Amino acid sequence: MARASCKSKARIAAAATMTLFMGAAWANAGEIKVLSSVALTSALDELAPVFERTSGNKLVIDYGVAAQLKERFLTGAAAADVLILTRQLMDDLQKEGKVTTGSLTNLGGTAVAVVIRAGALKPDISSVEAFKRAFGSAKSVVYADPAKGGASGVYFSRIIDRLGLTEQLKAKTILVPGAQAAEVVAKGEAELGIAQTSEIVPVGGAELLGPFPGEIANVTVFTAGISAGSKTPEADKALIQFLRGPIAAPLLKAKGFELQ
Repeated sequence: MARASCKSKARIAAAATMTLFMGAAWANAGEIKVLSSVALTSALDELAPVFERTSGNKLVIDYGVAAQLKERFLTGAAAADVLILTRQLMDDLQKEGKVTTGSLTNLGGTAVAVVIRAGALKPDISSVEAFKRAFGSAKSVVYADPAKGGASGVYFSRIIDRLGLTEQLKAKTILVPGAQAAEVVAKGEAELGIAQTSEIVPVGGAELLGPFPGEIANVTVFTAGISAGSKTPEADKALIQFLRGPIAAPLLKAKGFELQ
């Protein structure tokens, strides 16, 4: 009986918390413009309708490569109330006074990883040397064009330079503008691909081989913040709170993120 009573109290407390959250959000209902890194597309596409139903706010989300979104925001080509970009980019925007001081909130980190076609033979990438051999012998490799600012592509270009693979891979490299590497691999158009884990997990026909090993491992942290010019700051706070809350957490994890 005591155990059942505890469970009942927990459910009541959870319901009360949600009611308060919904009441506060409904009181500030409006349209929230969001600029988000494409790495969060799969997660936000599922979470957005839940937030809209429980808050009464409408989300208008513009996805893109994080570095390009930052530039569009700074030049006024894209408006935003909430931005979700890499931690480094968000720190830069805060220093420039473009996002509200104290509003930065880490949503999760996702590892830069290797993708193969589902069912394909799995090369060994368990060590840096094995990783180097796997890419040196691969017939084709796909990753985000570093010139366009994709975080995983920029990082991988540094790693292959460090490993002395740049010239060796040049003739067999396919560059994509954003988060399409896993799709290219799934179609059989490239043997190995590089992308954020969150960009690999949702793609049918693609299989996550694993993160970069050892000292070349890298996790990209994505951070939300409120634009200094936002006219919906309370609704913005409610959105960020939701994305850090118990509803979003398991879905973010299932999509390849680890909470920070």
